[in-house]
Amino acid sequence: MKTIRQILEDARTIAVVGLSPKPERASHGVAAFLQGHGYRIVPVNPTCAGQQILGEPVYANLRDAATALGAEGLRIDVVDCFRKSEEIPEIARDAIAIRASCLWMQLGIENQAAADMVSSAGLDVVMNRCMKIERKALDAATEQP
Repeated sequence: MKTIRQILEDARTIAVVGLSPKPERASHGVAAFLQGHGYRIVPVNPTCAGQQILGEPVYANLRDAATALGAEGLRIDVVDCFRKSEEIPEIARDAIAIRASCLWMQLGIENQAAADMVSSAGLDVVMNRCMKIERKALDAATEQP
């Protein structure tokens, strides 16, 4: 398994499952931060499908998002989950199906069965960690002499 540092350095495209259009929501703040750091954000939210969040088209599910990106010659590197822990296994199955590199569960989200499933399929797994916090820590470590 790659380290968090390697995951953040290697990733280019991040599907944010559960990305809210509301700026006050954590998912929106994290996605905007990551977008500001050069990552391509792919919003996944069935209630907002067909709209835009952060200037990017919103997809109903990971498979639709992966298909659309594939048409551009791109792939989803990280699936960043802002959903309840019990919803993660379905997202994990989709992450495997689209051949993502990593399943990332945000702060407060853990599902060991899903983690085992994606790990067995060769994906990296991060649970109960915030991509924004981890990216800030990486930036701070990089800036120090």
